[in-house]
Parts: sequence; C-alpha cells; structure tokens
Amino acid sequence: MSHIRYQRSKVGGRELFHREAGPPDAPVLLLLHGFPSASHMFRDLIPLLADRFRLVAPDLPGFGHSDPPERNTFESLTDGVDGLTEVLGLERFALYVFDYGAPVGFRLAVRHPERITAIVTQNGNAYEEGLSADWAPIREYWRDPSAANRDAVRVMLAPETTIWQYTKGAPDPSLVSPDGWSLDNCALARPGADAVQLDLLLDYASNVAAYPVFHEYFRTARPPLLAVWGRNDPYFLPAGAEAFRRDLPDAEVRFVDAGHFALETHASAIAGAIRDFL
Repeated sequence: MSHIRYQRSKVGGRELFHREAGPPDAPVLLLLHGFPSASHMFRDLIPLLADRFRLVAPDLPGFGHSDPPERNTFESLTDGVDGLTEVLGLERFALYVFDYGAPVGFRLAVRHPERITAIVTQNGNAYEEGLSADWAPIREYWRDPSAANRDAVRVMLAPETTIWQYTKGAPDPSLVSPDGWSLDNCALARPGADAVQLDLLLDYASNVAAYPVFHEYFRTARPPLLAVWGRNDPYFLPAGAEAFRRDLPDAEVRFVDAGHFALETHASAIAGAIRDFL
C-alpha cells in the first residue's frame, strides 16, 4: 500500500497544501476538487490508484489547508495550481476535474496544451446544457451583483446546503459519510471564507463565458477524455457529460447512480473506469 504524503509548497508567496501518493516516476494524475470541498474528497480514490499513478491532489487556494488566493477569481485559482505544477516539476500529466476543479483544469489545459495527456471529468461541466435550473439565483447574481443578490446566494454557504450537496441524488444517503461535509462546513465557517466563496460564485460567470475557449481547446488539442458522471447531480446534468462528444467524438461517457459527490459512494467504480481509460 502506498503512503499518502501531506505537503506544503510556497507558490507566489502563498502556501499551497497537497496530498501525494504513488511512485514518483509513474504517470501523473492531477486531482482538482470542487466547491466547497478540498483534496480530502479524494481520500478513498487515491489508495485505489496509487499502485499505478503518481497522484497529486492540491487544495485550491482558499480551500482546505491552502492560503487564500491573491484575488478571488478562477484565474487566481489556476495561477496557484499552475505554480504548484512548476514547483513539483510536473511536465506532463492527466487531469481529474470535478466541479470548480473543471474550469481550473480546463484553463490550465488552455495555457499548456502540450502538458495534458488526458482528462477525466467527474461532474465537471463545460457546456451550457449541463447547468441545471438550480443555477438561477447564481445567474441573477451574475447579472446584478447587488448586495441583495449576494445575500441571496449566501445560502450556498449554509451547513445544511453542504449536507444537501453531498446527499442529494445518492440512492442510499446512509452510505455517505458525514466526514466530508463536516470538514467542508468547518472550512466555510472560518473568518473571511464567506467573502472568498461569494466572490468565486460571482466569478463563475467567467467560466461560462470561457466555454467556447474550452471547446476550441478540445477540438484542436484532442485530449483523450472520460466523462464519468453522477447521473443524479442537481447542479450538473447528464446532458453536460454527453455534450463533450460534440467537440471530442471519441470521448468516453459513463454514468453512475450517484449525485454530485459521486466519489462518496462510487470511488471503486470510478477508479475502475479510470484504470480502464488510462
């Protein structure tokens, strides 16, 4: 069994935390988590893949154990991850992207297409049809970032919302460990965390605006892509997984009977899909 190492690196004057496991000379898989989580979301997946891959799972800036970004934007999150890959000497790697990790990973791929060997997207969206009706309050916030609309989306930071994100769509919620949402809620309760997250919810509009750029990258770079999706996700619909085939006709699309945080109940199935794919 491979040991998991917990490390901190200086990137642009800030500390970024990451978990790492697997042989140092193995193919690299960079694991990018989503909101409101951190690299702990990969705690079950990493041991299932560490015999075959060098796994690097950072906490995005402002999440988990990492310092906040210079600016609360997705470009700043990408700067942090980009800098960490430089510090660690990751010249070529596959991406595993989820939720917020998807636009970060896709931005990184646009910057450095020559470095990306493949992409695994687990409920990591890049198409308008993947966005459910539950995005309506956030879209209104994008349209009018008033104090009232900012307060309206603050519900996204509420402890019960985090629990709902973990359990909604899980056929048996008793199989979802409370460890993940408990850690997330502790992080969301830290001083200043609400400002970081509300700013990022506003800046998510820049990711939707960048969808055409991501699509052009898919068409020109032609990365091998596996979309493995919790089909019951209330935020990112199955249509978003299917849409990757529009720009990558050879993309592999698989669904598991899970919600947004599919790894909480389907880590073994997803690990098997990754092993088959990569």
